[in-house]
Amino acid sequence: MSQRRALRREAPVIVALLAGERDFAAMRRYRGFPCEDHPQYLRQMDGLLRALLSQGLFVTVTLFDPGEYAEYCADTGQDPDTPATRARYTADITAGGPGVPYRGQPVPQLLAQLGHEADRQVAWDRATEVLTAAEGRTDGGRERASTAFERASRALTGLIETAGTGIHYVVCSVPLDGTPLLAVLTTERAESGRIHFAEADALVFCTVLAAAAVSDTPGGIVVRSTGADGRDEVRGWSLRDGWPQPLTEAEVFNAYCTDAETGEPVPPEPGVTYRPGLPLRQAPRD
Repeated sequence: MSQRRALRREAPVIVALLAGERDFAAMRRYRGFPCEDHPQYLRQMDGLLRALLSQGLFVTVTLFDPGEYAEYCADTGQDPDTPATRARYTADITAGGPGVPYRGQPVPQLLAQLGHEADRQVAWDRATEVLTAAEGRTDGGRERASTAFERASRALTGLIETAGTGIHYVVCSVPLDGTPLLAVLTTERAESGRIHFAEADALVFCTVLAAAAVSDTPGGIVVRSTGADGRDEVRGWSLRDGWPQPLTEAEVFNAYCTDAETGEPVPPEPGVTYRPGLPLRQAPRD
């Protein structure tokens, strides 16, 4: 038994979560689904995850998509109203999607991490498609896509250098084919000049920025910085040929204090100062 338990610790575990009320309601149509209330479901999943972690198991949490699950069952001819089919779907499909290692974090934090991972995957997939299409469009397409990515990397470095010391929340928004595509990067620059950020987030950010350049799509970048005193400053840039062009203080205020869907003004956040974007070093030539 001791050897079996030891081997069990070397077998990874994948748990798929129904993140929202709508997804949970969609699964409630199956009579064999064991839960009736979403908050209770999340509490039970929290207990399950903690129990698995206490056994020394490596646990990855993914998202359970009811619509995708229904298609999976139709394609494979499996009964959707059985625990075995739900387990197979989790192993076959969700394992290849966005996942978060479970280390004991509360469920709300876990759901936020999963949402970030899902958004990052969408941004990466769509931006990569745009770059790939640009590579095959002309004889020099591959070189143009490569140059666009290099410029995007330099632009990101310039933004972080311009922002100075502190913690910076950098958001790039590009409406590719009318669909807003967001890339988000949290970075910290120490007094020594050393910069810390997640490489995966930086890769997606540069890929989205490069996609904007090769597709000649306008977009924008916002940098929200938190200084040592805890106060926040917001600066903004528009994108021209994939390169950030500084906005004025009034333009930053209007962009940040306008509802993106309705166009109606929204009140500014207390304690936030709106600043003009700062010029970056000259963009490298294509």
